[in-house]
Amino acid sequence: MKGNARHPIVEDDVVIYAGATILGRVTIGHGSTIGGNVWLTHSVPPNSHITQAQVRSELPPINIESKSSSFSRSEAHAS
Repeated sequence: MKGNARHPIVEDDVVIYAGATILGRVTIGHGSTIGGNVWLTHSVPPNSHITQAQVRSELPPINIESKSSSFSRSEAHAS
């Protein structure tokens, strides 16, 4: 891996908020904003605003079956 570029390229006027994780050789375009707690693994065009809600909306839906708990909320507050 020696000699291979691995770090991201951050262009001018980019804001990266706390908790953002940028992985790999990606380019963050001029004037972009990366929100907190975002995992970024793809390049971002100039003047982009990436937030956690946008990243989640781009993911395919996950089919999760709901599991009923052994007691209801009303039973938990009754005791």
